[in-house]
Amino acid sequence: MEIAKKITLLFAILSAIIISLLSGFVWYFSNDFAFEDFYKRLEARVNIAAQIKLYEDGNNKVYAKMRNQYLERLPSEKEYIIEAGKPTNKLDRELPASFYNRINAGYVARYRVENHFYAGKFFKNPNKGYIVIVSANDPFGFRELKDLQRILIIGFFLSVILSFVVGWKFSNYMLMPLRNIIKSVKKIKAENLHLRLDVKKGNDEMSQLAQTFNNMLNRLETAFETQNNFISNASHELRTPLTIISGEVELAMKTIEDTAKQEKALAKIKDEAERLEHILTSLLGLAQSGFNGKNQPWEEVRMDELLWEIKESVNQVHPNSQIEIDFTKLPDDDELLTLRVNKNLIKLAISNIVNNACKYSNENLVSISIESNANMLSIAVTDRGIGIPQTDIQHIFEPFYRASNTNDFKGYGVGLPLSLNIIRLHRGSIAIKSQEGVGTEIKVLLPTKS
Repeated sequence: MEIAKKITLLFAILSAIIISLLSGFVWYFSNDFAFEDFYKRLEARVNIAAQIKLYEDGNNKVYAKMRNQYLERLPSEKEYIIEAGKPTNKLDRELPASFYNRINAGYVARYRVENHFYAGKFFKNPNKGYIVIVSANDPFGFRELKDLQRILIIGFFLSVILSFVVGWKFSNYMLMPLRNIIKSVKKIKAENLHLRLDVKKGNDEMSQLAQTFNNMLNRLETAFETQNNFISNASHELRTPLTIISGEVELAMKTIEDTAKQEKALAKIKDEAERLEHILTSLLGLAQSGFNGKNQPWEEVRMDELLWEIKESVNQVHPNSQIEIDFTKLPDDDELLTLRVNKNLIKLAISNIVNNACKYSNENLVSISIESNANMLSIAVTDRGIGIPQTDIQHIFEPFYRASNTNDFKGYGVGLPLSLNIIRLHRGSIAIKSQEGVGTEIKVLLPTKS
């Protein structure tokens, strides 16, 4: 069932419940008020009849005259005066025992059969006790209640129909922006990911939904572009060493008698094979860093201790490098240094950054500082190396991209993209600041709260 139909049906059901409760409320109190008024009129006649018929009073004739002149006679009005303890055969119908029990208890008794009402009360004169009962019809009040009942029933069905129509119009009006979003989203395909939804001004749910779709489309477009660039660059990077290897094999086959050329060709083949292996390993790392992390081991890690491990591992690769760790900005609370991370991946990410700093700093000092506050832990790696040209900074996190001033250094352009993937997996980010010929600072930001 469509949402509009569900909303309309729910709106109609709720309206029907509310209207039925209101109608019942009106009917109950109208019914109670009408009956209460008529019963009081009967009770007044009970008291007057008892006064005139049972008590010796010089004013009884005056009471009777006023009764006849000023007190209207009710339809089918009858008076019954029954001696206590005697049979009640003179009544037009047999009344329930509860009616007489209430009279005997000293209360005014009431009874109704459709629109025929009875009121009775016990009186005692100096000689005996009597039960005085007055009965009458109330055709006017009963007819008014019947008319009210009919009006309420007709009003109920008309209100439900009206609420259904209003609910249908209302649901269509409210869901129109959602239908427009659905229509716009259906037009967006892989070929036109640049299209975006119109976001209306305001902060309502529809605007938030449209903005959320646009944010998702931004990520998808970026992912598609990254994928296309990745495939293009990977194909090129893989094809280059394979082409060299193939050429060197042909050269080695042609120079069977020249041992020196064969050895040179085989050495070249070995280098390119190692390069190819390194590229494939990097590609695998990039692919693995894109997983969701649910099936990987996550643990509590002291990040300051992890920096010492990273320093030792980088020193093995760059034994002449100078790495200094600055702990002057450590927080007083040691718990702020402990993060829940995948230790192997986070170590790989930061190691890649430190390795790059050592490689491109020509053995100058590389400084690592760690700082933490209540919400974020930052690790800054600063070198005094060749720096990055401003035109290249925006591309350095693209796979296989290398800055224009790195031709004298061996590399494949996968270290920083891999680090960025890993940091993003940990809900963090990377900031970079560099000046060509001066140095580079890369700051890793990781949230301290999981």
